[in-house]
Amino acid sequence: MNQTHVVDVKAWIDARPVSRFQWKVLLLCFVIIMLDGYDAAVMGFIAPALIEDWGISRSALGPILGAAMFGVAIGALVAGPLSDRYGRKQVLLWSVALFAIFSLAAALAQSPAQLALIRFLTGLGLGAVMPNCVTLVAEYMPERRKGLMITLMYSGFNVGSGLGGFIAAALLSHYSWHSALIFGGVLPLVLLPFMFAMLPESAMSMVARRVPHDQIARVLNRLGGTFTADTQFKLNTPEISRRSKVAQLFRNGYGRGTVALWLTYFMGLFVIYLLNGWLPTILRSGGLSLQQAAIITGLFQLGGPLGGIIVGYLMDRTAAKKVIAVTYFLGCLCLLSQGLMDFGSLALAVLIFISGMCINGAQNGLQAYSPAFYQTEIRATGVSWMHGIGRTGAILSSTLGGVIMLAVPGHSSIFLVLALPACLAGIAILLHRMNRIKTRETEAELNALSQTVHNR
Repeated sequence: MNQTHVVDVKAWIDARPVSRFQWKVLLLCFVIIMLDGYDAAVMGFIAPALIEDWGISRSALGPILGAAMFGVAIGALVAGPLSDRYGRKQVLLWSVALFAIFSLAAALAQSPAQLALIRFLTGLGLGAVMPNCVTLVAEYMPERRKGLMITLMYSGFNVGSGLGGFIAAALLSHYSWHSALIFGGVLPLVLLPFMFAMLPESAMSMVARRVPHDQIARVLNRLGGTFTADTQFKLNTPEISRRSKVAQLFRNGYGRGTVALWLTYFMGLFVIYLLNGWLPTILRSGGLSLQQAAIITGLFQLGGPLGGIIVGYLMDRTAAKKVIAVTYFLGCLCLLSQGLMDFGSLALAVLIFISGMCINGAQNGLQAYSPAFYQTEIRATGVSWMHGIGRTGAILSSTLGGVIMLAVPGHSSIFLVLALPACLAGIAILLHRMNRIKTRETEAELNALSQTVHNR
């Protein structure tokens, strides 16, 4: 059928079932996020071996971990506006290439200062990957399935981080710590040509950037459409300034919600990255072997996919922010129990897995919640700035982890410290309010239409 009418792309996607093409988009982004997760967590897994090899203190390792997080924050802040201007796919694939190349370079570092610099450059790529994957999947999935689909995709980060513990344990038992970094660089470079050929650009982004209609039609026809070059495409959202994407995050009713998202993400990442970076060392202090510490730390991340799927499923069926908040509060209780009671290695592994389900699951849910808050023209900027500003929590936890460990008595007391930001994350998301500007805009259009009919 030759369709020549004007098509609202979001409404068209929302009205259709999820196609094989959309599942392919989700799978490709899952793989990219999985690679990102491995590379983001790898330094925590090799930290004990690095300390022993170079003869450095735990506090000296802090700047290395913090440098990567600082790069991630800057990468996220820069990538969002670039993605809104030039498209999701281009920025995403350049980011994958960047973190892969510098992961290989990190294996050649000869000193803590060199490694810190290279990990900062690696972080630039890592920081740009995550928000672009989230935004791309959000713009391809129907609203009714978005929560589950995005959390399912984002669980790739936990899978990559979790499997990283087992991969690192296997590599460290036969090779030096360099091998884990080499693995994290080679694999994405091998997969990059396939991603370039198979990953599509966001149709909604193409509309917002006023790409020629025939290009948009070709993409949407892969989803099952029958559009031609004559079909007109639109997004039913208010016009927004093209000058400053970042400034728009605080205008038109977005300000309060933007701040609430930043606070929630900050607190969640403070917990996650302190545990990613320092849990192997904490467990080693408790008497576990290097391999046991790496595997149990991996369980914290592997709990995330299950928690994320549960959270995403519930978000599609009830109040999304309440689901996220309750999950953060349950994670807080798990951390408190680990700090107050002395568990054996098996019970500790189970409890850390449940903690990972809650904290990572809630953080995954936030990935699905945040894109829905912003309209297409500023969506990548909004999501990436949430990642970038929130990453300061990761920077602080990675950098100050050694200091915190020295300041609190007993290796398990750090769990008590982390229970506070987990609780604050739940409170912050409860304070968030969805923007109603689109509802008011729609009501104004309906009122105007009604008045026109009445006058006639």
